[in-house]
Amino acid sequence: MAAENLENKKGTWKRENINPSLQEVHKSIPIQKTGSFFRRLLGFIGPGYLVAVGYMDPGNWATSIAGGSAYGYTLLSVILISNLMAILLQALSAKLGIVSGRDLAQACRDHFSKPVAYMLWVLCELAIAACDLAELIGSAIALNLLFNIPLLYGICITALDVLVVLLLQNKGFRYIESFVIALIVTIAVCFGVELFLSQPEIGGIAAGFIPSSHIVSDPTMLYIALGILGATVMPHNLYLHSSIVQTRNYDHTQAGKRSAIKFATIDSTVALMLALFVNASILILSSAAFHSTGHKNVAEIQDAYHLLDPLLGSGIAAILFGVALLASGQNSTLTGTLAGQIVMEGFLNIRLRPWLRRLITRMIAIIPAVIVTLLYGEKGTGELLILSQVILSLQLSFAVIPLVMFTSDKNKMGEFVNKKWVKWLAWFVTSIIVVLNVYLLWGTFF
Repeated sequence: MAAENLENKKGTWKRENINPSLQEVHKSIPIQKTGSFFRRLLGFIGPGYLVAVGYMDPGNWATSIAGGSAYGYTLLSVILISNLMAILLQALSAKLGIVSGRDLAQACRDHFSKPVAYMLWVLCELAIAACDLAELIGSAIALNLLFNIPLLYGICITALDVLVVLLLQNKGFRYIESFVIALIVTIAVCFGVELFLSQPEIGGIAAGFIPSSHIVSDPTMLYIALGILGATVMPHNLYLHSSIVQTRNYDHTQAGKRSAIKFATIDSTVALMLALFVNASILILSSAAFHSTGHKNVAEIQDAYHLLDPLLGSGIAAILFGVALLASGQNSTLTGTLAGQIVMEGFLNIRLRPWLRRLITRMIAIIPAVIVTLLYGEKGTGELLILSQVILSLQLSFAVIPLVMFTSDKNKMGEFVNKKWVKWLAWFVTSIIVVLNVYLLWGTFF
């Protein structure tokens, strides 16, 4: 007992025995202990794609469309940089879950005092509700554009996706992963065809991935760039990833954990590169279709949809855009459900039935969306979409700082602690995120 107390004073985890999050699927997926590299990797493929969904949700679309229409390919470098930041942070999140056997929410509850943990929980719940709001509005807009369903009815219809979540959860975690990957492939194929139809300038795209000083010197461009950065790294994804990597039944030896970290990092990195393709495609499409034809003020998703067909000369362009938007919105709702469950279980140690947890999250998003739609119509939902991204930006620092702090603590991570260069790079990225998000919030309100 004395030895345990001494270890706790040094900064190790206070509670050794904790209930795993998502207990119904914890260690439910077997991992090949032997065999080829790709055979073992196959067992870990899945969580990275659930995480990648958050990086291509409807909240990202408006900023990428606005950036492409106003400034052409210039802001592609911002999408690339923000994606590289995301790759680093998600790798740290997976490592925390694998090494400590706890998700980020549980780690925060273990480390911080109760008042601080409750504050972090409230902030995270706000972020999840904001993200759910963006997905709800995005799906409703897609239904309106594709089938001419009024936004108000579309919002109510998308609330029913809770049934899909429940059905997939009952069948097993692999079914959720498969469904998400299928929708991501749908989004990627839609944008692949869109890029072919828009015939973008290859040289301009290559130049756009090189950072330009104009981004900093032009205040309006800088503001959109900050919006892209702020909307890319999703705070709830850090909680989500640290939990769902534990659905794999890997060996809890040092070698087993090291192998799991390697394969989980490959999984999330490849998935996030696919998210980079989708986000870059939105901006490239906006640049090729709108900026090059003089339509430099396209910022609304609805405007982009209606302009695509006449500008690209193809009747299928707008339909593909709408299908991709619908797939993006529906995909994100799945991960939002899981993140909400993980956060509530982790911070409060309260376990609700998945359908009840989903219903609570959905109602928090539906009520403001219905009120704003009734009062202000399409314009109001667009502004609500932007507000949701501001709320996400506000919460991000409160997820990133604990993550970097825990994974850089040798007493908590042992031999898996961040290497010195990773530690400094992670704190540098954290500093950038904090400063840029404060700047973005200041610009939004003042």
